[in-house]
Amino acid sequence: MFLQDRQLHEECGVFAVCGYEHAAAMCYYGLHSLQHRGQEAAGIVVKDKEALSIQKGEGLVSEVFDQEKINKMKGDYAIGHVRYSTAGGGGIANVQPLLFRTLNGSLGIAHNGNIVNANVLKAELEKKGSIFSSTSDTEILGHLIMREEGHMIDRICKSLNRLDGAFAFLILIENALYVARDKYGLRPLSIGQLPNGAYIFSSETCAFEVVGAKFVRDLEPGEIVRVKNNELKSKLYTEDVTDKICAMEYIYFSRPDSNLDGINVHTTRKLAGKQLYKEAPVDADLVIGVPDSSISAAIGYSEASGIPYEMGLIKNKYVGRTFIQPTQEMREQGVRMKLSAVSSIVCGKRVIMIDDSIVRGTTSKRIVRLLKEAGAKEVHVRIASPAIKWPCFYGVDMSTMDELISNKLSVEELCTYIEADSLAFISEEGIDKSIHYNKEKHKCGLCLACFNGDYVTKLYDSFETDKIKKGKL
Repeated sequence: MFLQDRQLHEECGVFAVCGYEHAAAMCYYGLHSLQHRGQEAAGIVVKDKEALSIQKGEGLVSEVFDQEKINKMKGDYAIGHVRYSTAGGGGIANVQPLLFRTLNGSLGIAHNGNIVNANVLKAELEKKGSIFSSTSDTEILGHLIMREEGHMIDRICKSLNRLDGAFAFLILIENALYVARDKYGLRPLSIGQLPNGAYIFSSETCAFEVVGAKFVRDLEPGEIVRVKNNELKSKLYTEDVTDKICAMEYIYFSRPDSNLDGINVHTTRKLAGKQLYKEAPVDADLVIGVPDSSISAAIGYSEASGIPYEMGLIKNKYVGRTFIQPTQEMREQGVRMKLSAVSSIVCGKRVIMIDDSIVRGTTSKRIVRLLKEAGAKEVHVRIASPAIKWPCFYGVDMSTMDELISNKLSVEELCTYIEADSLAFISEEGIDKSIHYNKEKHKCGLCLACFNGDYVTKLYDSFETDKIKKGKL
């Protein structure tokens, strides 16, 4: 039962390498550095001369691939994917990359994000004879491309213009790689280069350091890039761009050592912590952060307040997923296995606990209890994101109103529910100040839809705004 896992989950991470002799091995290391973006499945498609082959499976990257499998994957181009299932559901059929084999050649696709008009397009394609082998929205792009005519770049661009939503796509064919980012810039995608000149693409720049690549630049919203014979060419597939990167990429999902659109994740979280102190100060003895994504914000809060930062909570990184336990009691015990309070630090102290978000509230309550059972005199909770009140349809697993406790309870009521001595969230204005940036070509912003319901795209099918507001989703 996924609701017992404290973490939000983003749908996936993607990685590609072009023009490197051991592309599959390089892709393995890239995916390993993106493991935090998806732990349920992994896959690699590799191009050897003019043939594509695939290896994929359910589990962590190190569980899906071993030395023998990697050695068998010959080729100098590869695309890879790590996945957490959301809209498309689980199962091996939905594990990416997807590989399409046709009389006119093969096509491998990896995708980070969520297509909000997927059902509309799928219904249209099925009427025209398409038969889908998975429930993944990624498969739609393959069908669209194969139905278009002309040069591959034109077919892909026409297909991308029919999609609405969030995406970073890797599209591998027998003689080239195509890479594209949605016109809103909701999902991140960066370009790197190896010492031998080979190009690298990754959901986060943290992977570049691991594989020894140099950061080149980020893909722009609405941009498509082609790499062929180690030559990179780029153009916009649409002029209708609006820079609205998902704020949760900075708040929670991305690694602190990544830079998204030129902005360091750790720095934004630290600034958010400082801003949080300005908005919600409290007299206390120490500041602690809930590991791992809240540590930077806790340091920022500590620096701004002058209250010492301490390691009051310790995370056991080697515990398996708690939701697979057969009973509710055992699942709750799993929380204690994952996270423990350091009684020698918090005992008798007034503690400020910094966390990145509250979704359902149950885990926050358990952590507050952990701290008080360890002897904390007071526990003041400060959240480095605004209250999450609206579902996300862009690749984050919170798609129903019922899951979102801040949609039901006021801050005061939620404070009582989680048994904290006080509770405060950073404001939307505070987040904007922490992550604010602009580019020369266009004005930039943030997608804050999960906080305010102001969606970047039109909502389709069952995702209609009136149903959301009535609490039917």
